[in-house]
Amino acid sequence: MPIERADRSLRDSYEHGVSDRPLMGLTVGNLLKRTAQTLPDRDALIVPYQDVRWSYRDLDREADRIADGLISLGLAPGERIGVWAPNMAEWVVLQFATAKAGLILVNINPAYRLSELEYALRQVEISALVFVPEFKTSNYVAMLSELIPGMAGAEPGTLKSETLPSLRWLICLGKDPVPGALRYDDLAKLADAASKKKLAELEGTLQFDDPINIQFTSGTTGRPKAATLTHHNIVNNAYFTGLQMRLTADDRMCIPVPMYHCFGMVLGTLCCVAHGVAMVFASAGFDATATMEVTEKERCSVFHGVPTMFIAALDSPGFAERDLSSLRTGIIAGAPCPAELMKRIMSEMHMSQITIAYGMTETGPVSTQTSVDDPVHRRVETVGRVLPHTEIKIIDKKGRITPRGTPGELLTRGYCVMPKYWNDPEKTAKAIDETRWIASGDIAVVDEEGFFQIVGRSKDMLIRGGENIFPREIEDFLYSHPAIEQVEVIGVPDKKYGEEVCAWIKLREGQQATAEEIRDFCKGQIAHFKIPRFVKFVDEFPMTITGKVQKFVMRDMMAKELAGAADDG
Repeated sequence: MPIERADRSLRDSYEHGVSDRPLMGLTVGNLLKRTAQTLPDRDALIVPYQDVRWSYRDLDREADRIADGLISLGLAPGERIGVWAPNMAEWVVLQFATAKAGLILVNINPAYRLSELEYALRQVEISALVFVPEFKTSNYVAMLSELIPGMAGAEPGTLKSETLPSLRWLICLGKDPVPGALRYDDLAKLADAASKKKLAELEGTLQFDDPINIQFTSGTTGRPKAATLTHHNIVNNAYFTGLQMRLTADDRMCIPVPMYHCFGMVLGTLCCVAHGVAMVFASAGFDATATMEVTEKERCSVFHGVPTMFIAALDSPGFAERDLSSLRTGIIAGAPCPAELMKRIMSEMHMSQITIAYGMTETGPVSTQTSVDDPVHRRVETVGRVLPHTEIKIIDKKGRITPRGTPGELLTRGYCVMPKYWNDPEKTAKAIDETRWIASGDIAVVDEEGFFQIVGRSKDMLIRGGENIFPREIEDFLYSHPAIEQVEVIGVPDKKYGEEVCAWIKLREGQQATAEEIRDFCKGQIAHFKIPRFVKFVDEFPMTITGKVQKFVMRDMMAKELAGAADDG
């Protein structure tokens, strides 16, 4: 359904999403129960690599079984339980089982190493940790053994650690036993009449304003912040993003984005449950070929991803021969999507109704989204309009709302805004003002019809000789070059101008180009001060696990490289 909008007679940069669809007063657990009751035999969870194919009735029963087991361990509502694992059926079950048990699910990044894990466990005082023995190059058992010296000699549930005093339970996802840990497969066997009675009582006592999920934001400086989300935040965000895609119980969603991130567990699984959609997982970690194979075989109609995932999918072996005619819609989010890439997705992946979503973890996560009904140029050039029951304003450096069409920082207010950062009142107060607005750090502009464009990050903006330059504008232009597959623009130090424009470019397979050819391509097309002085051809970019390019790493690398070149000169 198209997003309705409030009257904008004052014509300033303020938008309020109006809708005749009310917010839902449901917990995550009750949302699953409702769908299982109305669509019990519909496909719910499909994980071919684990031979899992469950209906909504099956998924609800499995979530109840695991919730019973968690309660039997003595874990009480409000305690924190971490999940340190890649995409798998058990992750989905735990998302709903913890909610039913009133436990606050803490998403632990599978890429975390020892110091990051210790910080996460301590910051939110985790009582139980569910983990896989290993994933890719990470040996989780070895890291835990180093972090908890007495782990090997402890009976499950008797952990005592001076560094992690709150941690009592380790629960291992795997067939082989791990010293000091309870096997996940044995968890449900511990349930008894008392735990079942407690679970039934909790269904009527848990409140939708209770915190239910903690996600660590990936900061570029300092320690990650523990964004705390409520049932109300994420249930409604999942529901309204699904409406924008016109999801129905006939849809099947491929979810290659990681579950530890909002994209996977809110816009993915929770969105599916809110609309009775089947969830499909192709692999534990993103694998473009496996993902496209499963998308084709399972006849998925919905596909989520960050831009780099779509690039990998389009370039995967055998892509041109695949029958992807079942695809219709999905979400691109997590990073700006170049216009040329959007066009390829629409044509080559048959995703004519693809949507763009924008937001951040602290807003549960989506604030704006395009609709399947929006004209193509709107879905290519903007991040859509404000979602229902959400407010957005754009302000200048003095905190005043800008005139419509004038860039400024984007702020969000509404049901979607988190209540706090866990155990961090100082950062909470800094992030959310007294009138409940939260700042994004993104520079945006809104047009007369209420469509938003993100023109850059306030910290990514570079100033060359007094000219403010937003890298996104240069990137969008360079994507029109036929040889360029991916480009990222940054500012690098310059003695004369303060900063200079630098472009990192990944060329399409079999293509060639020189820095001079790139600059010639720009001449006469964009302002002279926006033309990259430095061009670096690369095979890959420094990335987070969710596929976001780490521009701060690029800036550091280039600063050192250029300084070294100057010294050599």
